[in-house]
Amino acid sequence: MLLATFVLSCGDIDRAVSEENETTSAKVDTNYNPEAVLDSLGIVLRDQGTPVANYVHAVRTGNLMFLAGKGPKQANGENIIGKLGDSLTIDQGYQAAREVGINQLSVLKAELGDLNKVKRIVSVHGMVNASPDFKDHSKVINGYSDLIVAVFGDKGKHARAAVGMGSLPGNMAVEVEMVVEVYE
Repeated sequence: MLLATFVLSCGDIDRAVSEENETTSAKVDTNYNPEAVLDSLGIVLRDQGTPVANYVHAVRTGNLMFLAGKGPKQANGENIIGKLGDSLTIDQGYQAAREVGINQLSVLKAELGDLNKVKRIVSVHGMVNASPDFKDHSKVINGYSDLIVAVFGDKGKHARAAVGMGSLPGNMAVEVEMVVEVYE
C-alpha cells in the first residue's frame, strides 16, 4: 500500500511539472524583439572596446549578468561631463543617462549575441555627479530607465537606485550599473 501511494505521488509530481512547463512556455511573448525596437528608435549600438583598468564589462553567474558601471560616452568618443545642479541641466543629465543606456545595451549585445536572450532587467544603480544641493537625481536617471523600458517593455521594468555623488571618474555626469536576468 505504501509503495502504491509513493508511485501515485510521483506520477502526480510529473504531471504538475509538465503542466508548469507548458504554462511557462505559453507565457513567452513571440512579439518580444528588443533589437527591432532599437532599430525603430534609430539607435545604433557601438563597440565598447576593452576596459582601461583591471575589470571586465560584464560577469555572468548562472542566469544573472552583472554589468560594470558605464559612463555617458557618446558616438564621437567623448563623455558628457559636468556636475548636475552646477554646469548641467536636468535635461542634459537625462540625455547623459540615456547615452549610458545605449552603452550598456551595447555591452549586453556583445556579451549575449542577441538581446532576445534578456529575460528581464532586474536592477539599476544610477550615480549622478551632482552639487550638494541638487535634488533631482531620479529625473536624471529616468533617461536610462525610460530607454530600457522602451526597448524591453515590461521586461525592462526594474528596481532602481538614483543617488548623488560628489564626483565621478573623469568628471562624467552619470554612471550606471545594471543586473540582468538572461535565458539559459
